[in-house]
Amino acid sequence: MHELSIARSLIEIASEAARKDGRAVEAVHIKVGALSGVVPEALTFAYEIATEDTILAGSKLMIQHVPVRIFCHTCNCEVDLPGIQSFACPKCGQRSSDLVNGRELDIISLEVKDS
Repeated sequence: MHELSIARSLIEIASEAARKDGRAVEAVHIKVGALSGVVPEALTFAYEIATEDTILAGSKLMIQHVPVRIFCHTCNCEVDLPGIQSFACPKCGQRSSDLVNGRELDIISLEVKDS
């Protein structure tokens, strides 16, 4: 389960930022793309375990799911795909490998307690 190592990396980055700010963290907000290879439920579970006895203990992992988005050269626009089985434009059916979104695994923000 590589989600545990990902959770530990998120915790390391967020902990460093929290120490600099000096306030307790209530939530860590992240983006997870459909093609990132991360199982969000497994990552949430790993995060809960890995934050025990850390500065982030009790904080929540808030996941924003990012769909796969391609650029369709036929329609000349970006379109979200309904799934990851086919990289064909849902408007015209033309296939495209011009990936715009979907591989993200980014920390967006930390939600901290007011002083």
